Amino acid sequence: MTEWDVRKLHILRTLRERETVTATAEALRMTPSAVSQQLTNLARQLGVPLLQARGRRVRLTDAARLVLRHAEAVFEQLERAEAELAAYVQGDVGEVRVGAFSTAVPALVVPAVTALRATHPGVEVRVREAEAQEAYELLAAGEVDLALSLAAQAPSAADPRFTAVPLLADPLDVALPHGHPLARAEGLRLADLAAEPWIFGGSGPWSDITRGACEAAGFSPVQGHSAAGWTAILAMVEAGMGVALVPRMAAERRDGVVMREPVADRPVRHVVAAVRKGAGEGAAVGRVVAALRAVAAAARGGPQDPSAAG
Repeated sequence: MTEWDVRKLHILRTLRERETVTATAEALRMTPSAVSQQLTNLARQLGVPLLQARGRRVRLTDAARLVLRHAEAVFEQLERAEAELAAYVQGDVGEVRVGAFSTAVPALVVPAVTALRATHPGVEVRVREAEAQEAYELLAAGEVDLALSLAAQAPSAADPRFTAVPLLADPLDVALPHGHPLARAEGLRLADLAAEPWIFGGSGPWSDITRGACEAAGFSPVQGHSAAGWTAILAMVEAGMGVALVPRMAAERRDGVVMREPVADRPVRHVVAAVRKGAGEGAAVGRVVAALRAVAAAARGGPQDPSAAG
């Protein structure tokens, strides 16, 4: 196959525009002899004459014009590639794979993706729902580029594999049945519910978070029922089967459930984003992290305290 040298084709193209070897050399910051040598080598590589002498000047042969006609398509494609590469470097294009736990998907990831579509439509985000610990396993295995998880499940800050970015301190509210005696009590504290049956998972991060919050309030929760999904947990609360701590990001409106913010204890769960060390320097990943941080910063508000409604 004939060898096409883009650098030499560019010299030939410049000669067509500048018309003389001297002007071409000046435009390309080369010596005239170097221009002549490069074009001679190109003619040898292509196997056709490219120049004809005309007095002190040279003119392009018909073969040279044919070569340049096809070369224009090459130059056009290279320009597109250069522009796309520049966009990639600047973070305007690229694919970012995100692994996130279930409640973070609608609360953080979806709004971030929506915002990016408006500002950086070339950044494509692929979402994979994963439990908190699994998200880190996927990140370590290179199956996702960014993991959203809970700080309680995050590897040690000394772990050389990851860089963690704090996103949000998600408040934990108490879910009570609508008819519960404390549903509208003023100044509700977690300790006021020490004798209640609590609903939370038998193991995993939410079990640890619930037990930790209750123990910080001075009691060990009695597990009345075990459930991992928020729909199931809130359905049992609504039925009067117990109470539960629910992250504000996961709260669903239910007529039979009252959400209260403890006035003194104010437990939270910390949401973090993590990337592999060095990967955060990738511009597209940086765009996604910035969008997530913007969504997290905008997250405000909470359940209304029924005691204030009169």
